[in-house]
Amino acid sequence: MENQASGEAQTGERQKTYRLHNATIPARPLEPALYLVATPIGNLSDITLRALETLAGADVLACEDTRVTRVLLDRYGIVNRPYAYHEHNANEAGPKLLAALDAGKSVALVSDAGTPLVSDPGYRLGQIAIAAGHRVVPIPGASAPLAALVGSGLSNDAFFFAGFLPSKDKARRDRLRELSLVPATLIFFESPHRIAATITAAADELGPDRRASVCRELTKTFEEFRRGTLRELKAFYDEGATVKGEIVLVIAPPDAPAAPDPIDVDAILVKLVKDMPTGKAATEAAKQTGLNRKDLYDRLLELKGRDEA
Repeated sequence: MENQASGEAQTGERQKTYRLHNATIPARPLEPALYLVATPIGNLSDITLRALETLAGADVLACEDTRVTRVLLDRYGIVNRPYAYHEHNANEAGPKLLAALDAGKSVALVSDAGTPLVSDPGYRLGQIAIAAGHRVVPIPGASAPLAALVGSGLSNDAFFFAGFLPSKDKARRDRLRELSLVPATLIFFESPHRIAATITAAADELGPDRRASVCRELTKTFEEFRRGTLRELKAFYDEGATVKGEIVLVIAPPDAPAAPDPIDVDAILVKLVKDMPTGKAATEAAKQTGLNRKDLYDRLLELKGRDEA
């Protein structure tokens, strides 16, 4: 693929342009690098101008499925032949793409939808490109996890993207249990035929009162956000609702633990300071109570001063 890209670049056979409405726009030359290009997750209008210019101008364009990428290229009048790079041919296609980078070519990588390297084999290509000393350039854009998060109505000051849960029930529940105390909103990819089982497992392992949102067909015609507690969502899916399309499951973080009673905190401090220095006692009390170490240290000094008075 690198030889063909080289020939096209030298002879000018490929017109490096893209189209917006009725305007044909030339793509500026790209520096040699691996460009990780985010593509729309459903609505083709969500492509960025920088992404279009990169797809049009790249010497080599690698993609997960050439048929899917061709739809996007045709929509914007981009004449660039996509080459397949996916989990089944990565061992063969990866070295060819790396050879193109070694030859000073620009290589653009896209997935079928969203940002490359997020739950797809592009991660490996990024790794070997970095290891070989090549520049890797992210071209940001659509992202299903972020679209689901901002549309879910759940807390977004801290979030944890966990990808796909295991398909086996026990492994799925074990993973949910591991994540149950993570102090952040949890984000998962899920398939329509497993969403009911996943909601049931989440309600059991995380608690039925945790709020969640099942975000389906994001940016597409039948986009849907189904919000409620895990108990409410479980009841809905237990009724045997037919579910279609791609799904992102967003689950709220756990409630903050209740602050310990001040009397109990004082008792812990008094007990600890009998066997260790004040500073160490404050540190250990902070571990046990989750309270601020400095506040506990100051409280210990108050208690000691009161006893000495």
